[in-house]
Amino acid sequence: MKTIPIPYYRSTLDLHVEEQNLAAVITAKMHGVRAEKSEQELVRDALAHPIGTKSLRELAKGKQKVVVVTSDHTRAVPSKITLPILLAEIRSGNPAAEITILIATGLHRATTEEEQRKMFGDEIVDHEKIVVNDAFRPEDFVFVQKLPSGADFHVNRLATECDLLVTEGFIEPHFFAGFSGGRKSILPGICSQETVNENHSFQAIASPYAKAGVLSHNPIHEDMVCAARAVNVRFILNVALDGNKKIISAFAGDLEQAHEKGCDFIRSLSQCPVVTGDIVVTSNGGYPLDQNLYQAPKAVATAEACAGEDGVIIMCASCVDGMGGTHFEKLILSGTVDEIEKRLSAIPPKETIPEQWCAQIYSRILKKHKIILVTTYLDHDLVRRANMIPASSPDEALAMAYEIKGKDAKVVVIPDGVSVLAVK
Repeated sequence: MKTIPIPYYRSTLDLHVEEQNLAAVITAKMHGVRAEKSEQELVRDALAHPIGTKSLRELAKGKQKVVVVTSDHTRAVPSKITLPILLAEIRSGNPAAEITILIATGLHRATTEEEQRKMFGDEIVDHEKIVVNDAFRPEDFVFVQKLPSGADFHVNRLATECDLLVTEGFIEPHFFAGFSGGRKSILPGICSQETVNENHSFQAIASPYAKAGVLSHNPIHEDMVCAARAVNVRFILNVALDGNKKIISAFAGDLEQAHEKGCDFIRSLSQCPVVTGDIVVTSNGGYPLDQNLYQAPKAVATAEACAGEDGVIIMCASCVDGMGGTHFEKLILSGTVDEIEKRLSAIPPKETIPEQWCAQIYSRILKKHKIILVTTYLDHDLVRRANMIPASSPDEALAMAYEIKGKDAKVVVIPDGVSVLAVK
């Protein structure tokens, strides 16, 4: 019997699999990487050797209004480490700079002050100017231009009124944008709901290029890069994290060049050959990404790549924050997967419903695979109404999967499905 810990909320849940059933345990190499320098040293080294730009302190000289875009409570960006160093670097170039920290929420709910204190620390919350983006306040946004897809680009006006725009984030495989980080701080991070929705339209999500690890010809990525260039993002700081959310590398400098270096690094450590199983067990990497059902398709999409025909997917996600979006909840509970997909496919890009992409991806996967959701927080009746099967533990879910696929079913385990780039 093999015992495999599966990330869940702020801890793990144990999965027990008989040796003869276990086909593979797939983990990204990054979880075994141990940096030779401290997290602070890695960040400072990246800032001291920017890729494709002058140093941030040089760029900050003479710049009065500076905006630093950072991630919200759904992302594991180690801002307690990165933000103080970024702010100090800016002020070394211009001690009098007026700095605004803009939290990129996309279409997520507002980040609370309590969450900000956990993310940034009391010192920053008490002494820095922090603005939380609200995609649903039209007066906060200005039209900039049309994007390559034809979408209207409306961005938070703070990004257009500053002298220097800086972003921070972290890079991991992303199931329809290719990779996270870089340009995503702007779109969807600080765009209006209309712009985010159109970028996430049914047609864009359905593109064969809109998948993990793919940037070339990816229409979602192309719009994102265009948007970030249009508002003149001058400098980015992106980090790579291990399984414990610790920094193992950092990349700073030009929007595209630094991000590309980071993506290459992540690809080298996350790319894993596909092993096909009758049952695939995974997680969204624990908190914060597993806090709601809306975030969970990231790892489900990774599991999909390893699930054989009619394979069963077991997804472990606490969903401590519930469904994660009122529009998504309404859509995912609105009927069968065929009914949901048919309805969404008929919606023109400019009429895209907020959060519909999430229901679209779940429906696509559910048409081929049963999904068993392991959660101890989300109401199990809601899970059933969302066309999934609820379970309270990985072992309970595995027993259910064996009933569907048979006692001899081969099991593939991807403990952290968000960090793995499964390649055939």
